[in-house]
Amino acid sequence: MFRHRSRDVVPEVAKTDAEWRDQLTAEQYRVLRRGGTDRAFSGPLWDHDGDGCYRCAGCDAVLFEGDAKFDSGTGWPSFSEPAAAEAVTLHRGALGLRTEVRCRRCDGHLGHVFRDGPRPTGERYCINDSALRVDSPG
Repeated sequence: MFRHRSRDVVPEVAKTDAEWRDQLTAEQYRVLRRGGTDRAFSGPLWDHDGDGCYRCAGCDAVLFEGDAKFDSGTGWPSFSEPAAAEAVTLHRGALGLRTEVRCRRCDGHLGHVFRDGPRPTGERYCINDSALRVDSPG
């Protein structure tokens, strides 16, 4: 099911901590660079209708497409799969309870993936609102 990737993937976008702090809002920095979690139901994207292309708020990489978004009832944007498998890296937690999702391009923390999603993938990518921005269609 999950396609785990090595922790030693070298990000394409490498910035100093100071550069990240200058670029990101305080909340984006806390989530993307420090592994924080948004409060459920707190951002504008958890109930966004799904249309559009969902990009990393840190580096603008395409992460998810609107047709993979679904309402999981959890209060976070949820997707059944990434736009491309290479868009994200997956890292199993110390106890194996959760699998972290990171942006392949900048290594920003996005959220977690669980095995309770809809068919056909059975996966739920539970992504922090602060880690995303959406390009709505024309």
